[in-house]
Amino acid sequence: QVQLVESGGGLVQAGGSLRLSCAASGSTFGLNTMAWYRQAPGKQRDLVASIELSGDKNYADSVKGRFTISRDSAKNTVYLQMNNLKPEDTAVYYCNARRSFPSSMYWGKGTQVTVSS
Repeated sequence: QVQLVESGGGLVQAGGSLRLSCAASGSTFGLNTMAWYRQAPGKQRDLVASIELSGDKNYADSVKGRFTISRDSAKNTVYLQMNNLKPEDTAVYYCNARRSFPSSMYWGKGTQVTVSS
């Protein structure tokens, strides 16, 4: 089993920045992909950014150029640096980790990000 604990959410004004962290513990060997998703009230949970063990990164179009995902494999931690935040970025942000073999996926409990206009 893998436990994911997010931190760093909060309230920020539009144009501001936040840095989210997600620490993984437990059976962390072989976690290929770590990612951030977000879910706004009444909407589905969408991918924000992901990073592979290789370092390859993927971003949602809405956050490209503003958000940066990074990973410290030694600390089993993934970060999401969010700059130039917009009110539409308001959501609960969830950490996600995936392992290819055996196939498994894990979720954190989420951290609230609120951007005021």
